[in-house]
Amino acid sequence: MRPESVELFVPGRLCIMGEHSDWAGKYRNVNNKIEKGFAIVTGIEEGIYATATVSKKLSVKNVITNQSFECEMTLDKLKEVAENGGYWSYVAGVAYCIKEQYNIDGVNITITNTTIPEKKGLSSSAAICVLVVRAFNELYNLRLNTIGEMNLAYFGEITTPSRCGRLDQACAFGKRPVLMVFDGDKIEVQDVKVQKHLRFVFADLGAKKDTIKILGDLNRSFPFAETSKDNKVHLGLGKNNKEIVLEAIHYIEEGNVQMLGEMMNKAQENFDKNVAIACPEELFAPVLHKVLNDSFIIENSYGRKGVGSQGDGTVQVLAKDEESQQKIKDYFSNVLGMKAYELTIEPTKPIKKAIIPVAGNATRMYPISKCVKKAFLPIIDEDGIIKPAILSLIEELDSAGIEQICLIIDEEEEEEFRHFFDQKLTKAVIDKLSPEMLEYESHIHRLGKKITYIVQKEKLGFGHAVSLCEEYAGGDPVLLVLGDQLYKSYTSRSCTEQFLRSYAKSNKLSVSVCEVDLKDVSKYGILSGTIEDDKDYFQVDSFVEKPNPNVAKERYYTKTKGGKKYYAVFGQYVLTEDVFKILKQNIAEGKKEHGEFQLTSVIEEARKIDGLVAFIPKGKFLDIGNVESYKNTFIEKCK
Repeated sequence: MRPESVELFVPGRLCIMGEHSDWAGKYRNVNNKIEKGFAIVTGIEEGIYATATVSKKLSVKNVITNQSFECEMTLDKLKEVAENGGYWSYVAGVAYCIKEQYNIDGVNITITNTTIPEKKGLSSSAAICVLVVRAFNELYNLRLNTIGEMNLAYFGEITTPSRCGRLDQACAFGKRPVLMVFDGDKIEVQDVKVQKHLRFVFADLGAKKDTIKILGDLNRSFPFAETSKDNKVHLGLGKNNKEIVLEAIHYIEEGNVQMLGEMMNKAQENFDKNVAIACPEELFAPVLHKVLNDSFIIENSYGRKGVGSQGDGTVQVLAKDEESQQKIKDYFSNVLGMKAYELTIEPTKPIKKAIIPVAGNATRMYPISKCVKKAFLPIIDEDGIIKPAILSLIEELDSAGIEQICLIIDEEEEEEFRHFFDQKLTKAVIDKLSPEMLEYESHIHRLGKKITYIVQKEKLGFGHAVSLCEEYAGGDPVLLVLGDQLYKSYTSRSCTEQFLRSYAKSNKLSVSVCEVDLKDVSKYGILSGTIEDDKDYFQVDSFVEKPNPNVAKERYYTKTKGGKKYYAVFGQYVLTEDVFKILKQNIAEGKKEHGEFQLTSVIEEARKIDGLVAFIPKGKFLDIGNVESYKNTFIEKCK
């Protein structure tokens, strides 16, 4: 169902290093001897806040400046406004590109706040372009992933007199660093795993620069180098830039903040020596270089460089620590008289905790469920050992690096679990076990020390069960796996390890999925999106519980090169703090679905805040929830 209104936020972007390499790399379409462009880009705290609703026309109102704009949603009118330039041209340019591709009406956007500085190399124009695309995407369910939003924002901006680069639209990814690689018209985007806090300060130099002249002069060196100056520009934006950026990525992922600062300094030196000579009037930038050489800033930082198109626009500084970050910001504001902003990029949090709901009556397994809990149903595992299903599942989590495991159990079950995982064997049993099995018993006790128990006294739904673990999660991302499912991997890495590796790349709310037939979608939670370039993941556009097949055929499918596919939950989730906050609110307000507190709708709500990634593992899930599936699981596990 189409939403009546949406709330939007799109940040500006900070190019940590690699500016200009996006359009330089585009020239590979003409001259393949040019090196690919490489850049590290992140969203910032500042940006544009708005609400949007469906409308027959395209209209935008900024309540802060009391400015407004309206245009008929026709190609000729939109193109006319876009080509005339000015702030509203960006809005019209994006709407023009959308209208070319989709037969839809317009949107009514109300900008409620703007905190991003304009014309300072932080891509305020790209932010408004992405915001307009996102408004259309969410209101009309266009099923665009982040790259799709980026592309339409870019094509919309170049419809105007502005000549932006491809990296400007990286603001679509939000406040997380990404590596962008530019090869002609192709763009690759990879998340950068942050090991330690990165504490930046960036400041408006309060001077002037002419971005159009900078880009014009630099472009004269492309696509072919005809002079020694051209060769230097190609080297600076090509080979040298690639080496610096890739080394910087290494230090970010290693957690060596000091060496990242050195790479920033090196990037500035490379730019000054090899690129600035193409436009000395703008790029020698006296105000910028005075700041870069300021002894107080040098003393409190690891690295310093210009921002965006460079020149006397904005400077960025990598502070040594939190105290230095505040000192630098205050120094910019109080001593240099420059408007300054903070940006702290948090480390990527590894998953160390897991939740397994095992409470339930298992009525589909009657009468064995009278004497054996579903979690303790026996299986012959791939190691040839006969064991309870819950042990096989916990062993997979343990081997994937999980350090703490929380079992959600019924009130009377704790003793049974503790008996298995904690109680020592009798001497009579010990005397009869082989050395290998005695060692295995120690292994079981080691796993038992990882387990905590939470009792679900009332059966109020899956979402309610998960909500009981909010304090256990402690604000950290946590792995959720179902207690009646096991996994069989087709690779040397378990399905859980594959999933956690995928999460480490995105650092976002995630769920593992598997393909199902259209006729079976009404049995599962179904996720839709678009899979590009045969990747093993996709950004989720919607997540619904057990849709009707006829509705799923029209709305809840995933687009692939081969056509439509349908993906269901594989039984693994990485839940973020937002999920627990929404669950808590729903329970406080009594928001039930079919008489229970559910999880799927909560994840769908959390998706709208920061996105949701679906990962397709190389393997399959094995259900022990009913007689037929348990039989199949037993056979599969012991193959």
